[in-house]
Amino acid sequence: MPERKRVAVVADSDTRWKWGALTARRLVPDHQLAGFLLRGRATPTARQLGEVGVQGDRPTEVTCAEFLSEIGREHYDVVVLALVGGAVQAVLHGARALWPEPGRRPVLVTGYVGVVYEKLADGLLLRHGADLVLANSRHDAERFRAVYEGVGADAGAVTETALPFLGGAPYEPAGPRTRTVVFAVQPSVPDSRADRAYLLERAAAHARLHPDREVLIKLRSRPGEHTTHLEEQPYQRLAAKLPGGLPSNCRLVYGNMGEVLDGTDLLVTVSSTAALESLNRSIPTAVLTDLGIREALGNHHFLGSGCLASWDQLDAGLLPQGDPDWLAAQGVTGGGDPYAGARAKIDGLLGRGRLPAPAPYYTLTTAPRYLPGILARQHLAPDGTPLPGAVRETAGQSRLRRRLRAHLRDAARGAYRHGVQRVAPVIRRMGEL
Repeated sequence: MPERKRVAVVADSDTRWKWGALTARRLVPDHQLAGFLLRGRATPTARQLGEVGVQGDRPTEVTCAEFLSEIGREHYDVVVLALVGGAVQAVLHGARALWPEPGRRPVLVTGYVGVVYEKLADGLLLRHGADLVLANSRHDAERFRAVYEGVGADAGAVTETALPFLGGAPYEPAGPRTRTVVFAVQPSVPDSRADRAYLLERAAAHARLHPDREVLIKLRSRPGEHTTHLEEQPYQRLAAKLPGGLPSNCRLVYGNMGEVLDGTDLLVTVSSTAALESLNRSIPTAVLTDLGIREALGNHHFLGSGCLASWDQLDAGLLPQGDPDWLAAQGVTGGGDPYAGARAKIDGLLGRGRLPAPAPYYTLTTAPRYLPGILARQHLAPDGTPLPGAVRETAGQSRLRRRLRAHLRDAARGAYRHGVQRVAPVIRRMGEL
């Protein structure tokens, strides 16, 4: 019986942990998983991890330097970097410092959690140097290659796959009438209090207009928790101040998105990746145009999808259906196994035994001003080696001391999140007086 491959996944938020762990499952079906959370402002709570739908022990919290020490000390066949671009770049340069010559190193894989609608060139070039840069669709793969080729970088790592969490039971209408409407909110889109309050009021108004429907406001996090993006104006607090409150058939819900979609008849969002999950199941899906179709909102990504609609149109009974050609180009629908090519690449790389040193596009020659700052934020020197003190030895620490350090970290995160969600908005409002 062949030995199970060892896979490490490192993530920096709940959504990226979900993407990374599910991607590892698709890439290496029979594997032994080691999970790591990059310590930072968006480190998920146990509750958040429990909602993403990935079973297993809580991942170990690490710094970037500590993670590099781990993969340098322990052998892993594949390492999935489910991180923001700057952190991916830091790990790639750290790996280059660990394996400056061809050697038995892990295959390095990275990609995007969902829709890529901003910072395309910046995010992609920060991911260059991984052995596989996963694209969630044919459309994305073409864009990714164009960026790399445009700067003269090797585009061979770009590999077309699909979002790993697409799936679930196909939509079967419960009857001729729409029963459950889900408004999937986002932490940072839109970002203004007025716009977010408007969307909440429209969802509540839709519930009042259709008393036979249940309108669910699907939330990503509780106040004080962070996800991939900052949420300065939580919908929970906006709902508490809504004149007249939410109607009886409109309520806030949490939980795994896939499980919520199991009972959904209409999915409404501004630009959430949940729209792709919904469309994959053939659920009527609306991408809101009330605030305009703008790059800042991300809803421009859905041009041609057939899903752009306003609350007024939904109030009047519209149930948008996805355009088949657009869905196929975006990797939402299609036949075959979208991960077969990626698995073949990984098997080929592992079969070579010795892999060359990672070769990111950004170096001290191509980006002498930009790269050192990216690495320094992860406590790495310009050559990718950890700065003094970046890796703490914990073997000799008592359990009490480790627990105390963990409590101090949690307290610091709580203070930071309180500042973002409570203090910063007040200061901004005062500045506008």
